[in-house]
Amino acid sequence: MNYRLSHLRELESESIYVLREVAAQFENPVLLFSGGKDSILVSYLAKKAFYPARIPFTFLHVDTGHNFNETIEYRDNWIKELDAKLIVGSVQACIDNGELIEEKGFNASRNHLQTHVLLKSLEEGKYDAAIGGARRDEEKARAKERFFSHRDEFGQWDPKNQRPELWNLFNGKKNYGEHFRVFPISNWTELDVWQFLAEEKVPLPNLYFAHKRKVFLRDGILLADSEYIPKKPEEFVAEKMVRCRTIGDVTCTGVWESTASNIEEIIAEVATSRKTERGGRADDKRSETAMEDRKKDGYF
Repeated sequence: MNYRLSHLRELESESIYVLREVAAQFENPVLLFSGGKDSILVSYLAKKAFYPARIPFTFLHVDTGHNFNETIEYRDNWIKELDAKLIVGSVQACIDNGELIEEKGFNASRNHLQTHVLLKSLEEGKYDAAIGGARRDEEKARAKERFFSHRDEFGQWDPKNQRPELWNLFNGKKNYGEHFRVFPISNWTELDVWQFLAEEKVPLPNLYFAHKRKVFLRDGILLADSEYIPKKPEEFVAEKMVRCRTIGDVTCTGVWESTASNIEEIIAEVATSRKTERGGRADDKRSETAMEDRKKDGYF
């Protein structure tokens, strides 16, 4: 093992400890899976944490219906590889039955509609803990999270009402109807994630690697040309070499011009980048507190 990367083993050990604590403290946990690198990492760590037994968590994907096709293809293949059970919460189904109203206009996105579907899925499954791949270095609101993050009976988050976590002691006690969000990779950075995935040779969606794609520029962000995004008259589509640094709804996930075609080149690119990975997420730019406002309502 590369001595310079030995810190990854400490992070791995911490995350596995948290995942085992979830299995020990909660009756019916679920692992949220988006098909992005962080949820891939968490699912891979869960496999290592409980091997040779199966992963003791159901997987839940909140599907906006506007995902990249590559994301869904990878999701299905990876779930099969892990021999895991997958539940899909559908935003489209909730729109069709009148539970949700879709945004209209050039900047319309289904991203905020995920909150309702997530809370509905957690309630229907009677899940008392939801494990996710959020990291503290991603965004300022996520930096306020604990490993075990309490949610009230409405699924809402109060950043001022979280439990202290001293000496790696995690308090999962809750009242009926409440639940926890759990973040096993809180202390990882984007670079840590890439270095670990490279060392472990974990297969990844090809969206993360440089490829030709038709894109257009909007408000300083390159967006993939898609039937789901109406374009303004002045917005022109051009083919460029791009890749994703973060993967979400196609309507708000920006892509980056890049020639990084393998994971080593991605690591070099991330190490020298002055922009955060969520700097290309259009949904984060709706207001200064966009992420925190969504999280308080129940978003992840």
